[in-house]
Amino acid sequence: MSEGNRATWRDAVAPPAIPRPGALGWLLVLLRGGGIVLVLALGVLLILPLRLAERLFSGSRRPVTGPWVQGVCRLCLWIMGLRWRCIGQPMRGPGAVVANHSSWLDIFVLNAAMPVFFVSKSEVAGWPGINILTRVTDTHFVARDPRLARAQAEEFAARTRAGHRLLFFPEGTSSDGRRVLPFKPTLFQGFLDPAPPEGLAIQPMSAHYHAPKGRDPRFYGWWGDMDLGPHLLAVLAQPRQGFVIVRLMPEIPVVGETRKTLAAKAEAAVREGFAAS
Repeated sequence: MSEGNRATWRDAVAPPAIPRPGALGWLLVLLRGGGIVLVLALGVLLILPLRLAERLFSGSRRPVTGPWVQGVCRLCLWIMGLRWRCIGQPMRGPGAVVANHSSWLDIFVLNAAMPVFFVSKSEVAGWPGINILTRVTDTHFVARDPRLARAQAEEFAARTRAGHRLLFFPEGTSSDGRRVLPFKPTLFQGFLDPAPPEGLAIQPMSAHYHAPKGRDPRFYGWWGDMDLGPHLLAVLAQPRQGFVIVRLMPEIPVVGETRKTLAAKAEAAVREGFAAS
């Protein structure tokens, strides 16, 4: 699957050649990939009755399945062999999370750090493989259509009031994992509701991937026209993985801010966390 059908970031330097698995690599692909598929399949089967129970006793809230998905993602990272560390405390009150975007691995890594619900472009809903993860994690899909901006803002507000931590990628695309791209302020408008929940805030989150020893520093980045399949296989086939550091930065209160000031403050915080990792 290629990213060529969507707006994407490209560097002046070409992406590194994706390493092809050897004999040991293919064995690791089978073991790790099989284990992850099994965990995800069981996670999907068990989340259905849990969601039903939540609907009966908690309405639209996710007090059980949010942490459940978090546990599934942590287990998948353990099977993959990718070490991770989270620094900082997750927000307690109502709000959203914004983060830099480097790879398809972000789905596992950021959910492992704290229970979140991703906000993604509507076309992602049709991507094979990725669409399963987005459905299980209750991803909120948005359309890039100005005519729908008001309706989408109301949907954001409703999910925030339900206690959902919506996670945005304000860069609008993924990078090579070695930088933070400029933030776009558009989606921040969704949190400037005339009657926001009391204490509404945005928590910046940074994820900094460190490649395995001997690999290109951009090993975990997935961007430009890189195909998903070969990149996924290369990561699963890596004998000794690198690691990723996630930093949860102090919350930014929404009251008194505009979408541009929110975007600027969030970008600065994410850059600070990224540089410190």
